[in-house]
Amino acid sequence: MPWYAWLIIALALGSIVGSLMLLRDSARKLPLTEEQLKRIHERNAEADAKDAEDR
Repeated sequence: MPWYAWLIIALALGSIVGSLMLLRDSARKLPLTEEQLKRIHERNAEADAKDAEDR
């Protein structure tokens, strides 16, 4: 392959990796209260029970 093809490939890969790193750095955790966490865990337990029942 010519050198400019390798350059284009390197730029494309660098762009993808850079975008993923930027996305990771900009992500932040949601500040949830204890009550919200409790409701989420309860819903997950209900969904798991329903899935187990369906099997």
